[in-house]
Amino acid sequence: MRVGVIGATGAVGKELVAVLGKRSFPVTELRLFASTRSAGTRTHTPFGEVAIEAFTPEAARGLDLALLAVSGDFAKAHARALAEQGIAVVDNSSALRLEADVPLVVPEVNAGAIGAHRLIANPNCTTAILVVALEPLRKAFGLKRVIVSTYQAASGAGAEGMAELERETRRALLEGQSAGHEVFAHPLPFNVIPHIDSFQPNGYTREEMKVVWESRKIMGQPDLLISCTAVRIPTFRVHGEAVTIETERPITAEAAREILAAAPGVVVVDEPGANRYPMPLTATGRDDVEAGRIRANPVFGDHGLDFFLCGDQLLKGAALNAVQIAEGMRAGIEERRRAG
Repeated sequence: MRVGVIGATGAVGKELVAVLGKRSFPVTELRLFASTRSAGTRTHTPFGEVAIEAFTPEAARGLDLALLAVSGDFAKAHARALAEQGIAVVDNSSALRLEADVPLVVPEVNAGAIGAHRLIANPNCTTAILVVALEPLRKAFGLKRVIVSTYQAASGAGAEGMAELERETRRALLEGQSAGHEVFAHPLPFNVIPHIDSFQPNGYTREEMKVVWESRKIMGQPDLLISCTAVRIPTFRVHGEAVTIETERPITAEAAREILAAAPGVVVVDEPGANRYPMPLTATGRDDVEAGRIRANPVFGDHGLDFFLCGDQLLKGAALNAVQIAEGMRAGIEERRRAG
């Protein structure tokens, strides 16, 4: 399969290439696209050394699959046009996620939505990590309300965010200077920032509302009550999420633990007596989302549950989910190739 990664030099783009190799995706030709300043450089990949190219619509002709790890403006300008050429497109930006004709997919939850579509949206990283745990609980017990507080890593702001966290931490520790900031609204080292993306008229940020809008679409429950508070924390690439749910039917921690243990994409790490629970250190580089601290919520009685999640933002929150979507599109891609 002729695969193009557009935005290949960014944090998600690099992870996409790695995940394609790790999952033995059937790549016969890999093409990497980035900005003109990166064009011409060569990089090692699991599929051999590849030269980075400047993207143009003409250069992308002949691809079977395009994985987009670029801005929403780029996606608005090019994603539909690429799909109209017969290319299967997975877009990681937020540009098309809420479009009625573009499925928004987390394969463990709604793989059936892929169908014969040539253009699929990859959800917000926080949403993807959340819904792999919410959906099995929703199926078993029903959901009335979801309250989530997220603790989001620097990688959510891309390679630049990770670099700023490392640079400014070194500045504070080794040089004895005050940490600065360019990517984030405030210095991130030794700090938490309850502000991700732009503030909306309702007082929530756009990042928080993405969790609301996207979770409803993916799980197919448009009336689900969700409230989110998103906080940036000084970790590199794993998002944590403290989740409270009110269910339609009675729920117990024991029953929820069994459901989550059997859920695809989730691993239960829940032994408080042994100090085992989800953490960024243990979830880094892990495909599955860790779930733990599972306990009854006293506010909602026998219809309430609290739990904590950790998921790698660059994997399940981005690249891994995109490649899983591509795997779901594979049959349609091969059928189009046979048709000529």
